[in-house]
Amino acid sequence: MINLTYYLLISAILFTIGIYGLISKRSFIRLLISIEIIFNAANLNLVAFNTYNISSGLGGHIFAMFAIAIAAAEAAVGLALSVTIFRSNGTIDVTKLRKLRG
Repeated sequence: MINLTYYLLISAILFTIGIYGLISKRSFIRLLISIEIIFNAANLNLVAFNTYNISSGLGGHIFAMFAIAIAAAEAAVGLALSVTIFRSNGTIDVTKLRKLRG
């Protein structure tokens, strides 16, 4: 059986990749992908901690399922926003979107 440390290490690597993607990328689609990677790191933590805590039942798995559903809804709304922004501005580069500022 794989130790909990390995799951936490993989989750930390995924979280770091997601944060790097949020900081360095300018495309709206790449920002959405980075957010999804961060959600996956959190889901991996939830399931890993629930697997190694025998007395908790299925709480971590249920929270992970809710997080997956929320991430799917976030991806659908984000992609709809990116299509709308591209149609109105001609680009999805977040640094060039000046019309959204108040």
